[in-house]
Amino acid sequence: MDKDRINGAADQAKGSIKEAAGKVTGDTKLQAEGTLDKATGKVESAIGGVKDAIRKDL
Repeated sequence: MDKDRINGAADQAKGSIKEAAGKVTGDTKLQAEGTLDKATGKVESAIGGVKDAIRKDL
């Protein structure tokens, strides 16, 4: 498993926590940061998946 996939999953988890905390506290900035972290994590996970697929094919 590529380290990008691991980091991506961690970023998604962190983003979910931030987003939930932002909703609970009414902090729209924190909520937006959480949404961005989740999106970043998804992209990073996808990149890691591509790297894994390439390694598998080689």
